[in-house]
Amino acid sequence: MPGRDSMAEIFFSSLKLGLMAFGGPTAHLGYFREEYVHKRKWLSDADYSDLVALSQFLPGPGSSQTIFALGLKRGGWAGGALASLGFTLPSAMLMILFGYGISVLGDVSEAGWLIGLKLAAVAVVAKALLEMATKLCPDLLRAAIAVAACAGLLAFSQLWLQIGVIAAGAAIHWLIRSNQQQGADTTTPKGRSSIAPFCLVGFALLLVLLPVLAGALSHSGLTLFDRFYRAGSAVFGGGHVVLPLLETAVVPDGQVSEDAFLAGYGAAQAIPGPLFTFAGYLGTIADPLGAPWAGGLLCLFALFLPGWLLMAGALPYWESLRRRPAAKAALAGANAAVVGILAAALWNPVITRSIDGVATAIVAIIGFALIKWGKCPPWAWVLLAAGIGQALLG
Repeated sequence: MPGRDSMAEIFFSSLKLGLMAFGGPTAHLGYFREEYVHKRKWLSDADYSDLVALSQFLPGPGSSQTIFALGLKRGGWAGGALASLGFTLPSAMLMILFGYGISVLGDVSEAGWLIGLKLAAVAVVAKALLEMATKLCPDLLRAAIAVAACAGLLAFSQLWLQIGVIAAGAAIHWLIRSNQQQGADTTTPKGRSSIAPFCLVGFALLLVLLPVLAGALSHSGLTLFDRFYRAGSAVFGGGHVVLPLLETAVVPDGQVSEDAFLAGYGAAQAIPGPLFTFAGYLGTIADPLGAPWAGGLLCLFALFLPGWLLMAGALPYWESLRRRPAAKAALAGANAAVVGILAAALWNPVITRSIDGVATAIVAIIGFALIKWGKCPPWAWVLLAAGIGQALLG
């Protein structure tokens, strides 16, 4: 059992990463590898690659699940909790504070800096979409799944439909391609945890029971917890994919305005750590508990919880599951549907709420060129866009 020094090492090493890990999930994984494989030698490159593969296979925030798994392997449940807390704390605090600022300022829909933040989101999401489409839709079948998912979500925007297109994409690709996959492995998993099945059962029970309880009790906090939990249960392919899921959860019923939503999403690009801490900002503004900071913490916990339960439940079984043809085929189809979800979100609400003329379109295009080909860090572009918006559009 790790001692106090080991637990402190887990927390402070992840806190350091939470303060410096700019660049999104892919960059985060590079920071983790340098810190835990090369510097601290907690695990081998092969073991680290296995953890990364599992985080990509499961729904949830990929980099956050990876650091949770690193802490879990190093220090058990306490280690996993401390690793997640350290990595998440800096950006969560910043996003909750930003939510307070937006709430105090009131209606800032015409503020130049906010227009700039929304334009920053256009470039960031467009770059993420292009990279994901290139990687996840390399053939006609997966491209067709992505197009169909996008078309369906542009016609209908309910959260259940977003989850449904992911399930449909997985099923379609599995039905067509699973028999073409080779290399099935039936090796018995090693090191199964006695608590792992309870984590998986708990994940499923919450997914089923939360909507029932939210409908029966009509409590705003429970309703928001349910929506964020379901969003966290359906996110494949990286943090940007959570955008349309959370937009559907808080914007249609007026808990958060579209302008404030996009401003927060833009601001989230300028800080280190996981993009999922955007939930803290949304919960702060929605304020379902009568205390904005509590609403922020509630939504943060709800969004991260599915990923934690799934990682803790699946980690002991991963070694054999990842080699099964059906699992690989289903995951490929789910990822293709995710591309369609992000494409629909890029159009509505990102573009439709951000670009209203030639000037804003030019700024968005310049931003895309800077971060795609000019190698400008997203956080730097966000700050520059806010300044441009205030100077030229305010």
